[in-house]
This record gives sequence, structure tokens and C-alpha cells, in this order.
Amino acid sequence: MIRRLAPLVASAAVAASGLVVAQGPRPEVRSARESALVDITGQWVSVITEDWRWRMVTPPKGDTSSVPINAAGRKAAEAWDLNADRARGVMCRAFGPPALIRQPGRIRIRWEAADTLRLEFDAGMQVRRFRFGAPPPAGTRSLQGDSRARWFRQPQNRGIFAQTPPTPGGSLEVVTTNLQTGYLRPNGVPYSERAVVKEFFDSFTLAGDGAWLIVTTVVADPDYLTQEFVISSQFKKESDVSRWNPRRCEIPAPLVPPRTPTRE
Repeated sequence: MIRRLAPLVASAAVAASGLVVAQGPRPEVRSARESALVDITGQWVSVITEDWRWRMVTPPKGDTSSVPINAAGRKAAEAWDLNADRARGVMCRAFGPPALIRQPGRIRIRWEAADTLRLEFDAGMQVRRFRFGAPPPAGTRSLQGDSRARWFRQPQNRGIFAQTPPTPGGSLEVVTTNLQTGYLRPNGVPYSERAVVKEFFDSFTLAGDGAWLIVTTVVADPDYLTQEFVISSQFKKESDVSRWNPRRCEIPAPLVPPRTPTRE
């Protein structure tokens, strides 16, 4: 019996050995920080070259221009009351992800952990965290929600500006859910708690002009939008970090639209 089993055991051992060789070594597990495709850390200041009427001042009440708002969203925007928000202590509703990135001011980005990016905003003194890897169970809804991040690179990706020789480059994609209701603009244009905010962070360097950060934001909201709302925000890297200016959530009074003269 032993003589009969010996060849079978030897054959099984050879097969198992071959299987191990075929499988090869386990792939190396690297953290998000170690595998970063682009460096977006540092202090960045917003560069506002468009949308001044919605970013530098509080637009008139009911101004929803360029937002693909539906009837329910328009009704909510027209009912907005700044004094009521102040009395209820909800002035930070305009400092959630879709509108916070549009606030004039500065961002500080650093690695809080090997798989967590921390973004601090001087506008509203807000903090966002981008977590890489499998998401934990959703907790209580919050102003900044839960943000899941990943690095990605298209096969043809050569960065925002094609360079010679081409650089590997890459982008950061962030998807934010589990939000509280908030405002797309400081004048009460709403997004609901079912909104999903997707962002793409790209960085590039121009000769003689330093490093730039482009953030493309895509908001999908089945309650208040008829289609995705897409905006793009630009930032320039700063070496002088003394200009950091943290301030609490505050919204200036909205502009009063000019009255149309009437004929008597």
C-alpha cells in the first residue's frame, strides 16, 4: 500500500509546487500616499476669473442662473431667508462641498494618515477628509459628508497640458455622499441630502508661473436638479503661508436687483 501511495503523493507535491510557482509572490500593498499619482499637498489660493457675481458677493435672492434647477429647487431658493438662517444657526449651509470649493480664500492640503488626505479651508473654518480604500458603514449625515477617494489615470493621460517628454501624471477622484442639505450658492440655491458630489483634482506646473490646481465638481441631485451641475475652480500654490485667514461661516446680505423703471 505504501509503495502504491508514494507515486501519488510525489505527483501531488509536484503539482502543488507548480501551482505555487504559477501564482507567484503576492502583490505589494502600498498606501494611498505611497501610490499618489499627483502631489496636491500645500497651501493654495483661489483664482477667480469667472462667476464673480456668484462667488465674490451674495447674489440676489432667487438668482438661480446657470443652475439646472427644477421647480422644487426654484421654490426653495425663492423662499430663502438669510436672517432666518442666522437665527437658526445654520449659516454654514453654504459651506458644504459644492459651494465651499467656490468660496474665495485658501486651502491647506496635507496627509493626515497614509490613506487619508485632510483639506482645511479658511472660509468657514471647515475641514474635509478624503479617505482611500473600502468605505466604512455610513454614519450620521454631516455638512461635509463622507468622501471616498481614488487615484486614476487614463492610458492616454499626459496631464492637463501635454508635455514633451510626456509625464505619467494622474488625477484624484473623490465621491462624497451622506450629506446634510445645503446650498449650491450662498443665496440659498439648494441641494438635498440625496445629492452626490463627484470631484476631480488635477495639478500641473507652468514654467515661470508655478503650480496650479484645477478642481472639477459635478453635483447630481434627484430632488432639486434636472441634470448634473458642473463647475470648475482654479487655485494657485502659495509659498507664503502667512496669508492664511481662517474665518467663521458668514454670508453677507444679498445684492438687491435694480428695479425696472415703470411708466406712470
